[in-house]
Amino acid sequence: MTRTASIARKTGETDIKLSVNLDGDGAGTRSSGIGFLDHMLDLLAKHAMIDLDIQAVGDLHVDDHHTSEDIGIAFGQAVHEALGNRAGIRRYGHFTLPMDECLVTAAVDLGGRYAFEYHAPIAAAKIGTFDSELVEHFWQSFAANANSNLHVVLHHGRNAHHIAECVFKATARAIRMAAESDPRSDAIPSTKGVL
Repeated sequence: MTRTASIARKTGETDIKLSVNLDGDGAGTRSSGIGFLDHMLDLLAKHAMIDLDIQAVGDLHVDDHHTSEDIGIAFGQAVHEALGNRAGIRRYGHFTLPMDECLVTAAVDLGGRYAFEYHAPIAAAKIGTFDSELVEHFWQSFAANANSNLHVVLHHGRNAHHIAECVFKATARAIRMAAESDPRSDAIPSTKGVL
């Protein structure tokens, strides 16, 4: 069964078309109009091993907030839809990723309920022209719309670009693990029998 989904989200602030294939290899194009975010989305697709196409037009004359948030929303909705009833997945994933002086742990439960804990502060307000706080906001938007638990912890790190990259890579790897097929079971991974 192909685990794919396409989302179209149009508001007064953004117009987004996003498609995902959870069993891909990182293919696709990411075009948000925000260079740094596109870089992070490229890392996300590669390390999660998902095909991810994003075409986004947003009110960048205001700032990057609405576009970043709405891509996170659409990405979460697409993952939720592509997972279907979640039968046969591992459900849980975690990854601790080192990158230069940074170390980040991300843990995810794709079990159908939302919770978000984020402890990865970035001291610099900007990474280039990108507001650093939007890293957290992107992942909060994803978690809420993927109906997932997501916990992110920065153990140590100084460089703002490295911290953001470490967060995206670690979370991508955790999502990859959680969404993978469980070779030992094709059942829904819950004693309730439903997620």
